Amino acid sequence: MRRVSCCLLLLLLAAPAWAGAFDWPQWQGPDRNARSKQTGLLKEWPKDGPPLVWEAKKLGGGYSTPSVADGRVFGMSYRGKDEVVWALDEKTGGELWAARVADAARVGYGEGSRCTPTVDGGLLYALGCGGDLVCLDVKDGKEVWRKNLKRDFGGQMMSGWGYSESPLVDGDRLLVTPGGKDATVVALDKKTGALVWKCPVPGGDGAGYASMTVVQVAGNKEYVQFLGKGVVGVSADGLFLWRYDKCANGTANISTPVFADGQLFAASAYGRGGALLTPPEGAGKPNEVYFTKKMENHHGGMLLIDGALYGANGGNSGGFLVCLDWKTGAVNWDERDRNGVTKGSVAFADGRIYYRQEDGTVLLIEPSTKECLVRGRFKQPDRSRQNAWPHPVLANGKLYLRDQDVLLCYDVAEKK
Repeated sequence: MRRVSCCLLLLLLAAPAWAGAFDWPQWQGPDRNARSKQTGLLKEWPKDGPPLVWEAKKLGGGYSTPSVADGRVFGMSYRGKDEVVWALDEKTGGELWAARVADAARVGYGEGSRCTPTVDGGLLYALGCGGDLVCLDVKDGKEVWRKNLKRDFGGQMMSGWGYSESPLVDGDRLLVTPGGKDATVVALDKKTGALVWKCPVPGGDGAGYASMTVVQVAGNKEYVQFLGKGVVGVSADGLFLWRYDKCANGTANISTPVFADGQLFAASAYGRGGALLTPPEGAGKPNEVYFTKKMENHHGGMLLIDGALYGANGGNSGGFLVCLDWKTGAVNWDERDRNGVTKGSVAFADGRIYYRQEDGTVLLIEPSTKECLVRGRFKQPDRSRQNAWPHPVLANGKLYLRDQDVLLCYDVAEKK
């Protein structure tokens, strides 16, 4: 009997590590760096791409990248006159519930929501285009509390495409960016929505389109956000610490900065570029290590892998994948005239970059500082006419691709 019990335990321990263990519960994954720790994934794809597991349709319009947690897939959409959060069954793609957030705000081109819902335990946080911030129960979508970034905090955007931030949960706090003169960044009690602190940023920046990240500078926690006029650092207790404006443009600052080993890289498009910074220890001025025009990252995000920075270089009129040396900014390679890897968004897992081009083509790329090594390529079915801006999502052996009112789930796990 003891031997049978031991064998049973070994079988359980031998189960695939990704089986329910590697959710993607928020914007850019568990650590907000577009990376998953799961292994056992395909290193190359078949000619037609990985197998399609399921396809969900009629979700409603929007660019919201999905999140995956606790057996559910979450997203946001415009459905008729309403903006909603929806939840799907992770195994089947069937809809479990949909909850109304607000009227569908008239912003930008009107395609729909941008925010990736953030899941923390039994609660979900989502931000509508008009500034409606809601906390919902993940089981049934029932509302727990709500705020409005404009009415409650005097918030404003720097330009007119609507709020796009994905809320940040840190401990018992929820952090968002109203962009108000007196409340540029705020921290709320995540269970009640009560205000913990508000931070006015000198210059009165409106909110940009980026999502906040939390970093450690000289052992101290800071929140870093790319606002309408520049990148800023805010202390854990809500004090403004520093800012850097050179990499900001006047149209749309979108990508979340990348942080590693005490340094920060931030970039935007529309003729700007990116900079590697060393933030000050406390309040002060960041040190610019270098500035480069070779990483005008529009919206697709960037990945730091083994000392190399990967991301798309180009604005709203086009672009291509590039690889830079993190420490110097030197170009390792670019794809302007090679494999035709045009502008897109990134995610990383198990030694491979998942790259989704704006035209909807999805590539599997092996990281290399020598050349772009493409290990798979396919085009999704049922492409809309809109740019494929939602980022690829990797969770529990699956790849998720959102395209307006369609969500596709692919099996990218190795078969033993």
